[in-house]
Order: sequence, then C-alpha cells, then structure tokens
Amino acid sequence: MVEEKQWYQSKTIWGALLAVGASFMGALGITIDAVAQADLADALIQLIGAIGAMTAIYGRLSATEIIS
Repeated sequence: MVEEKQWYQSKTIWGALLAVGASFMGALGITIDAVAQADLADALIQLIGAIGAMTAIYGRLSATEIIS
C-alpha cells in the first residue's frame, strides 16, 4: 500500500511558498539576493523537517495504544 503525502510534506511546495513570499517582499521594496534566498529556503525546509520529526517522536512517546 502506497501512502500519499500531504501537501505540507513536500519540499517543492515549501520552496514555492518561499518564492512567493520573496516575490511579495520584492513588491514591498524589500529585496533579498538569490544566494540569501536559497540559504533561507534551505534553512526553513530543514527547520520544518525537524519540527515534523519532533512531532512524530512526541506522538510516539505519548501514545497509549498500539496501532494495529
């Protein structure tokens, strides 16, 4: 059985959201060079992955029943 990913589990979606955010910032007169934007995207994607992992660990440690 293949498990489907949710939209928020895709690094492509998060990268696209960051690009949209950078575009809005540019429209407001706040500019970020491409290198800084790429570094920011990498850092945020890693942070989101870490938060997801911590959530999974917390869920597993606080589980009271076995999933069958």
